[in-house]
Amino acid sequence: MFISRVPLNAARFSARQLMASPYRMHAAVESAFPPGSVRESDEGRILWRLDVLAQDHSVWLYVVSPEAPDFSHIIEQAGWPTRMEWESRDYSPLLSRIGIGQQWQFRLRANPVRKAKIDKGLRPKADGESVVGKIQGHVTAAQQCDWLVARAVGHGFEILPDDHDEPSVTVSQRHQERFGRDGKTVTLTTAVFDGRLRVTDADLFRQALCHGIGRAKGFGCGLLTVAPIREPQS
Repeated sequence: MFISRVPLNAARFSARQLMASPYRMHAAVESAFPPGSVRESDEGRILWRLDVLAQDHSVWLYVVSPEAPDFSHIIEQAGWPTRMEWESRDYSPLLSRIGIGQQWQFRLRANPVRKAKIDKGLRPKADGESVVGKIQGHVTAAQQCDWLVARAVGHGFEILPDDHDEPSVTVSQRHQERFGRDGKTVTLTTAVFDGRLRVTDADLFRQALCHGIGRAKGFGCGLLTVAPIREPQS
């Protein structure tokens, strides 16, 4: 497995077009691999995420993949063409070090959803169709946080508590995104989660890092990344 990141130049119109469309970005990421490349295997799958950093407003495309990518076309379209640079690293050293009890800072952009169990009838439907059984996005920050906490154990980790014994996770960049695909409009509810976790099952956690969490993985959701916890300086 490889983990890569690509700097994007948000001042360019073509970059903003690409960043605004999960469908276009999905196609651009797919094009970083030849047709015969492995897209998904027992080891992992292609995952991607756009990060907009608050401290300097820089934009980075993160990608996890079974094979090494070539992002030349993305740099030409949305980066700095005079500096054809991106970072790709072997993910294996980090994956092999994962162990129970480890604590990490994490970031995850996800599509928090639920399956509707009842039809509240808030909006009349001319055709009488029920929403029961349909996938609906969680819309409040509290619902989205609960969604992640509930799924953590199944992915080999738990959210560490903060000083008030609440989950140490913040929910930001909460959006409802709409884009066209095959003549239809796709709607995604997305959110970015930042926090601290503890590994409870090393194998499940490695699978989460390499296979993602939740739905809409092809459209920039599901990629979980970790970093050493940095304590605040006194």
